Amino acid sequence: MSGVSTRDMAAHDIWAVSTLRVTGWRTAYRGIVPDDYLDGLSVEADAERRRSVFQKDPRIQNVVAEDDRGVVGWGVLGPCRDDDATDTDGEVYALYVAVARIGTGVGRTLMGELIRRAERAGFTALTLWVLAENHRARRFYERAGFGFDGSQAEWSVDGISIPEVRYAKDVRHSGSSPVQESSPMSPTASGSTRR
Repeated sequence: MSGVSTRDMAAHDIWAVSTLRVTGWRTAYRGIVPDDYLDGLSVEADAERRRSVFQKDPRIQNVVAEDDRGVVGWGVLGPCRDDDATDTDGEVYALYVAVARIGTGVGRTLMGELIRRAERAGFTALTLWVLAENHRARRFYERAGFGFDGSQAEWSVDGISIPEVRYAKDVRHSGSSPVQESSPMSPTASGSTRR
């Protein structure tokens, strides 16, 4: 895809990333997550939390996608945090795309870069959690070679239980595999411990 490149996220990108994340949640999760929770999200609060954890763990890789107008996507990966993880399991903690750029290949570009970085970091598998009702994101991940691995969890929001499912992908020698994106992709999200 021309016009979009990826690079390591820098501290000056935090506001743009927090804006992507909050806007992404409000767009992708309306009707899945309670409206009061979504309406209460704040770019300011998200940016403050992100500043407090940014670059604290060198194993965590934050990547942004940008075009000539600025940051249009963000993804982050690191060691898998699940109880059943091994040392060679990585996890995509988050992947967000600017609403106006959904379906334009930004998600595909970011995911391809995260997969390449995972392989270079020595991970042999990648997992991610996605809300079970986020069908658009699930289709995107399936086109990227991820599949439901049978693990499920519940995320409680304002007393409402929201199911999540875990997807997994073998990333050995897959850095050159294309990620198909034939329809728009919504950002991922998970529970309170997710990024």
